[in-house]
Amino acid sequence: MAMQWMRVAALAFLSVFATASFAQQYPSRPIKILVSIPPGGAPDIAARLIAQKMSESVGQPVVIDNKPGANGNVAGDAMAKAAPDGYTLMLAGDSLIVINPHIYAKMPFDTLKDVAPVASIASNQFFLSVNPSVQAKTLPEFVELAKKTKPAIPFASGGNGSQHHLGMEMFKQRAGIDLTHVPYRGGGPAGNATVAGETMVVLAGASNAGLLRAGKLRGLATTGKTRSPLFPDIPTVGEFYPGYEVTIWLGLFAPAGTPEPVLARLRDEVNKALSQRDLAEKLNVTGALQPLITTPAEFVALIRHDHEKYGKVVRDVGAKAD
Repeated sequence: MAMQWMRVAALAFLSVFATASFAQQYPSRPIKILVSIPPGGAPDIAARLIAQKMSESVGQPVVIDNKPGANGNVAGDAMAKAAPDGYTLMLAGDSLIVINPHIYAKMPFDTLKDVAPVASIASNQFFLSVNPSVQAKTLPEFVELAKKTKPAIPFASGGNGSQHHLGMEMFKQRAGIDLTHVPYRGGGPAGNATVAGETMVVLAGASNAGLLRAGKLRGLATTGKTRSPLFPDIPTVGEFYPGYEVTIWLGLFAPAGTPEPVLARLRDEVNKALSQRDLAEKLNVTGALQPLITTPAEFVALIRHDHEKYGKVVRDVGAKAD
């Protein structure tokens, strides 16, 4: 019995020693970051900025591999099934982790069990905007208009089950109004449809910032905890409906089972990059993103909170993936 215990203890020691040794040598070869969308969108911009900083710091190439498809499920599945050694990561938007499990009848992987959160990257918020022809200059005026307009005012979204869609459904519940959902393929097309008059109101992110600046859309409110630095004169929805918030975030993830020392090294490198002023400025200018630095516990809490929040909305409205 004593001999068996000693054998188990020795194996445990060797395992810990091997993990620590591996972490000290990490990374010894190129790191790959999968991105869940095609080149050019906010997650891709953020991934390339982070990759450049990390590569300079760790002395190894950090390469981007765009794997779009199925609302990010293609990239997520590839990452979740990769070796848990810290050499295959994924940078993705929150919708992949906290919304997809609720709108897809079958997921190829479990976003809470098969994925290890590494670090939060950046956050953004939506703009609730209307076509300039709408006879409402403020959010309260729009609510009153919506209550008396029959048939219901149409609103555009980036697709069934998207944050644009679910965020507006949450607003409808809080404001006690009815609006007719018209899904498009992305926030950009949804904004353009509202400019063209196909719909009258849209909830979308930075893709519509140019339309707001040009006066082609009228911003009534933003959806973050605080006002947007891009449009500080536009109030938040929460100023009228306390507690309402729809914040978009990006995160870096690894396969479940990746050694904690490796996750800690990656987290430190990401946070060091996000703390650099030039990267923060590039995130803001190119993607209207704000760096989001959290502790591991805070990031996990954010994931679980949003997973529950969007799950409730999806159940309430019966949203399904397109």
